[in-house]
Amino acid sequence: MIGHRGAAGDFPENTMTSFEQAFAQGADAVELDVRLSSDAVPMVIHDATLERTTDGHGPVAALPAEGLSQIDAGQGQGIPRLSDVLEAFPTAPLIIEIKERAAGPPVAALLRHHNATNRVLVGSFQRAALRPFDDGEIPRAAARREAAWFWGWARLGWAVSLSRCAAFTVPEWYRVLHVVDDRFLAAARRRSLPVHVWTVNEPTDALRLWSVGVNGVITDYPRRMRDARSTASPGNGPTDPGAGRPRPL
Repeated sequence: MIGHRGAAGDFPENTMTSFEQAFAQGADAVELDVRLSSDAVPMVIHDATLERTTDGHGPVAALPAEGLSQIDAGQGQGIPRLSDVLEAFPTAPLIIEIKERAAGPPVAALLRHHNATNRVLVGSFQRAALRPFDDGEIPRAAARREAAWFWGWARLGWAVSLSRCAAFTVPEWYRVLHVVDDRFLAAARRRSLPVHVWTVNEPTDALRLWSVGVNGVITDYPRRMRDARSTASPGNGPTDPGAGRPRPL
């Protein structure tokens, strides 16, 4: 069970309070987003601009880290640096979504500096943003194009491996395509690639996905999923005791 931007359904997304509450509500891990400030500091924010999630205006990339940390991202909290999160939660599993290509190298350097390489899964829609992680030291998820190729290969029954990928973080559906179907899950399982699905906010959906072999659900409401998981009948809960942890199992 992975908190989407923390516990974003109940608290301001990508804030320290949201992460704290996600873990308090029973999340096994949290997912967060990273962009760079004007002085190349990895900052935890989803959008390229400030308006939707803060009281600021303009591009994130136009301000230095110190300025971004003073902007109200909800309940009086500033936009956190990634280093703030790594220090505040020194053992917590994290999924880190890199939102821009330039953020890849500084994120990799920061994870090494904080000895966090063994508890994270790094992802991005952009394949280029993940190139600094191709050596396998820091586990990374499949980029969108890689996941699409794998889905297509699974349709054809081809035994293709994604040697540089450690997991998938995907939606259950992409437009009219059912991404997380039996063939996709079977192909991922044969290659020992965990599958984490976003964004799952209905307990019935979470239980169904867990029951068919999904390893983790990424949710805005960790408390709902905790309650659903605790009351699930045998065979309807997570299929693995470590389900939800964003590491190769």
